[in-house]
Amino acid sequence: MKNYFKLLVSGLLIVLSACTKTSKVEPGTYVDLNTGDSISVIADPETGYAVNSETKKPVYLYVNNNRDTIFTTGAIVNNKINRVNDDYYEIDIEKVTVDDKDVTIKYADYKKKVDGDDYKIKDGDYKLKVEGDGDSKLKDGDYKKKVSEDGDVKIKDGDSKTKIEDGVVKKEN
Repeated sequence: MKNYFKLLVSGLLIVLSACTKTSKVEPGTYVDLNTGDSISVIADPETGYAVNSETKKPVYLYVNNNRDTIFTTGAIVNNKINRVNDDYYEIDIEKVTVDDKDVTIKYADYKKKVDGDDYKIKDGDYKLKVEGDGDSKLKDGDYKKKVSEDGDVKIKDGDSKTKIEDGVVKKEN
């Protein structure tokens, strides 16, 4: 029973941590990349995009204390920007595409696509798909894990298979 509980808790933690990795604007004090000014950023209640809390004007690119460059959607876009005219930065359209609420980030083998509450990450053999309703799929080489919105879990690792359905753990080798 203890092993079942540990497996269930670890599975839920993985799902919850995966669900919180979506791009979203975190309120706080940042540096506007194009002006160099310290600004207080909040999420616009209608679009969810970054705005200056005092002026309510959109913030295109800003930098946090970790020196990460953040796009207006809240996505980290390090190494995905270009400097224009020695004093202005913009998104490298070869690496980041934005279509309304959809954001796609591409860099070498890495690709992340955010579509509302759903997102996909692909990095070499690693693939993660998370849907807003709680379904998720993870694939990394021979390891596969699928979690449905009702909490059922299927794990395949090489020749080993594990299922957790309605609280019952079934293991196959």
